[in-house]
Amino acid sequence: MTHAPALHRVSGSAPGRAPAAGTRRDPFVDLLRVFGMALVVLQHWSIPVLSYDGARLATGNALAMPGVWVVTWVSQVMPLVFFAGGAANLISLRRAPGTAPMWLASRLRRLTWPLLPLAAVWIPLPQLLAELGVPAQPLETGSRLTGQLLWFLAVYLVAVTATPYLAGLHERYGWRVPAVLGAGAVAVDVARFATGAEALGYANIVFVWLAVHQLGFLYADGRLRRPGLTALLGYGSAALLVAFGPYPGSMIGLPGAEISNMAPPTLAMLAVAFGQVGLATLLRPWLLRLPTGRVVAWAGPRMMTVYLWHMPALFAVTGVVVVVLGVDTPAPGGPLWLLGWPLWLGLLGLVMWPLLRAFSRFEEPPALPYGRMGRRGALAAAGLAGGGLLTLTVAGFAPGAAPILGTLAVLGGLLLTVPRAA
Repeated sequence: MTHAPALHRVSGSAPGRAPAAGTRRDPFVDLLRVFGMALVVLQHWSIPVLSYDGARLATGNALAMPGVWVVTWVSQVMPLVFFAGGAANLISLRRAPGTAPMWLASRLRRLTWPLLPLAAVWIPLPQLLAELGVPAQPLETGSRLTGQLLWFLAVYLVAVTATPYLAGLHERYGWRVPAVLGAGAVAVDVARFATGAEALGYANIVFVWLAVHQLGFLYADGRLRRPGLTALLGYGSAALLVAFGPYPGSMIGLPGAEISNMAPPTLAMLAVAFGQVGLATLLRPWLLRLPTGRVVAWAGPRMMTVYLWHMPALFAVTGVVVVVLGVDTPAPGGPLWLLGWPLWLGLLGLVMWPLLRAFSRFEEPPALPYGRMGRRGALAAAGLAGGGLLTLTVAGFAPGAAPILGTLAVLGGLLLTVPRAA
């Protein structure tokens, strides 16, 4: 049995397990990550319902149509992204040649380095566009939403930072770790809805997403042995929570809804996460037979660029089509919407392609002569970068000091990962 987790050690394989177990790349994990990101982009590009009255850009959601919320139990794929990330992080940690702090520093650089060109463009861009006469409200909407999308990186950075500790707990306690995290999610929701203190719900950012991340650990060790049962219990529990609890059916936030299952995440989201993980794992043999190898190999090294820049591509097309040309989005699901959807996606793809070519080179951080990294230094770097990401999530890139300070914090975290060589 291993000892308690510590950031200064890299966890090895558990006793009784083959030495190579959980240390090789898994094509299923790579496929889930690419699939998840592709579905995130497709959903973000497809669901906006946009109109412009000459002063304000109104934004609606096509998934707000009656009964369509059930689609979100599959299309809200952030649970799969965190699940795949957990498996990938454990595999990466186990095969890392150095210490856990050095592994964390490496992961931190890969997560935050691609953000710098986004900030370099978006900090001055709103002021420049305002000087060129772009209306203020649509410009502010785009600037803020570009930053709000960074919530995922902020939360994922928490999961990455906790990975060495959670890996040790996983080796000692296995299934009991996500069970305890799930119990924490139950307690948070009970306290939230019993007291009406909505702020309490944000504790579930840790409990819900780390529980899903921990399922990835179990998968990496081959310990998700009953995926069908996991899917049934997950989706079944979600159905009961929605039918008899205070939870809405949609797994994404909808305009006008009093409660969102996503911000902050709820117990219903955790139940759907178990359902998705069980279903995906059940379909694993079939998914691995699909001819997706080349697509995954091409898309894998470009995923962060796609995630960071797909919303700016949406704002560019919206600015031209909706704001300048005055073409509002047709009624969702109607004939005009269905006919125009491929054209809309085509325009977005045309804008996204040069952005991908220009910025995908930043996926790989520069090969600097990194020195040794201690535990305190790694945690300080993660704290600075996480604080910067949180600032950008809340304030976006709207004109002001916040996006500058947030970017400087991220940059400071990056610089802390480059200590002088020992």
